[in-house]
Amino acid sequence: MSEAAQNNPAFTPRVFSGIQPSGGLTLGNYLGAMKRFVDMQGSGIETIYCVVDMHAITVWQDPQALQKQTRELTAGYLAAGLDPTKSILFNQSQVPEHAQLAWIFNCVARLGWMNRMTQFKDKAGKNAEKASLGLYAYPALMAADILVYHATQVPVGEDQKQHVELTRDIAAKFNHDYGTEFFPMTDPVIEGAATRVMSLRDGSKKMSKSDPSDASRINMTDDADAIAKKIRKAKTDPEPLPSETAGLAERPEARNLVNIYAALSEQSVDAVMADVGGKPFSEFKPMLADLAVAKLAPISTEMARYMEDPAEIDRILADGAGRARKIASPILKKTYEIVGMVGA
Repeated sequence: MSEAAQNNPAFTPRVFSGIQPSGGLTLGNYLGAMKRFVDMQGSGIETIYCVVDMHAITVWQDPQALQKQTRELTAGYLAAGLDPTKSILFNQSQVPEHAQLAWIFNCVARLGWMNRMTQFKDKAGKNAEKASLGLYAYPALMAADILVYHATQVPVGEDQKQHVELTRDIAAKFNHDYGTEFFPMTDPVIEGAATRVMSLRDGSKKMSKSDPSDASRINMTDDADAIAKKIRKAKTDPEPLPSETAGLAERPEARNLVNIYAALSEQSVDAVMADVGGKPFSEFKPMLADLAVAKLAPISTEMARYMEDPAEIDRILADGAGRARKIASPILKKTYEIVGMVGA
């Protein structure tokens, strides 16, 4: 029995996760999120995946760009293999229960909890006084995203683990305050060889669409030639690959490329090192480039195909939103009843 099932025996096992439509999907988004989402959808557990456009507007978004990016992210989900008949796929703003439950959670969460959220500090920087209230309250909305479906598992990157822990705190306080066991203790799922993909130009920094160097990342819209070129030019050190995994510890660029290879080939890092340990990068990089092109170029092509039919993307999102609301609406209604809202 999984940890989530042990922690939440009274709840239907259910996965929820989402990605912001902030544009510029990268290999990091694919390996850290999309591929994991696709892998989980055939596991016999209900899977719900979201384009979190309400989170996106916590910082300014051009309206037309947001529409395009929402469709592009949806196309990315679909091209990566997410099946909208096996999973529920929708954009957050089409399911108003997210925002409604978020207000309840704004009244449950404590300021001290929010002040400890490191992502707000990172994003707001020295201009915290100029940040939006939405950015500050972002973790309460994320808790609502998860708990409006009574989700028991949330696949996330390490940088979002703190927010899932806050979700547990909010659920526990709500349950305690109202003398109920209504919300589950959701478990973060953090696993895989490349859940945190690093820059191809600096192995100490996360791969990011905001990096000024396009060579630092593989975009999910890159064609085969661009993918291969970026892998061949990725920063490395002069030594050959170590013979064992432990030798990667102080070599961030080598570790990053090996992790990417492991994730794309669906092997453990130890298994990869058994094959490539001792090879010079002049041999390993072409291997990685061929693998990356084989796995990623078809996704790029399929994304472009979906983007040629925005009406079909909108239809898939609307269908997913209707299915999502069938789960979320009764959970919100019961929440209102517990809180004492008249007419709920």
